Formats: sequence, C-alpha cells, structure tokens
Amino acid sequence: MQDLISFLETNSALMLANPAAFASFAVLFGGGGFAVGRYLLAERLANLESRIARRDEEIAELKTRKVQDDEPPMVPIVGTAAIGPISRSDPVALAIGRAKRTGPATANEGRRAY
Repeated sequence: MQDLISFLETNSALMLANPAAFASFAVLFGGGGFAVGRYLLAERLANLESRIARRDEEIAELKTRKVQDDEPPMVPIVGTAAIGPISRSDPVALAIGRAKRTGPATANEGRRAY
C-alpha cells in the first residue's frame, strides 16, 4: 500500500494535468480486475453459498425436530444388571464368573480376568 501511495505522489503532476484519462484508466482497470476476480472465484462463491444454505436448513431442521420420549437413550446406562437366571453355557456369564473367582488380573501374574 505504501508503494501505491509513493507512486501516486511521484505522478501527481501527470494525474492533475489529465484527470479524465486517469479516471477512465482507473475505472477500466478496476472494473476489469473485479470482473476477472469474480469469474475466477465464481465456483468458490457458489460452493460457499451452498454450504451456507445447507447449514441454514440443518439448523431449521434441528429446531423443528422434537425429542421423542419413547426413544431409548443413546448412551448405555451404567450399572445395569441382568434379571433372571444366567445360563452356564453363556460365554459372557462364564467369563464374569471366572473373573469373580480369580479376581482382577494384574501385570505380575500375566493372566487375564476373562
């Protein structure tokens, strides 16, 4: 920006002598630069506009969606227990029983609880 200011200062006499030519070149090159930039960035602008529209649709959908009371929770409930007799052929039940008998595995023993 400083270079532009110093360029205008050094050529101020020329600009004041021919203001119409300076203004026409400024409009011509400024408008041309804007048009080229708009053409080259049109795809990026369209992409950003579609992302904004999609985000607005998602926000509207989330605002209108109501939480159903009938839905089970998404996070498992901690501390649940099985109700009723556990079959001895169930591998999970066998692993739990084995873990209760042997205790938690430690690094020194080199065995696992299951």
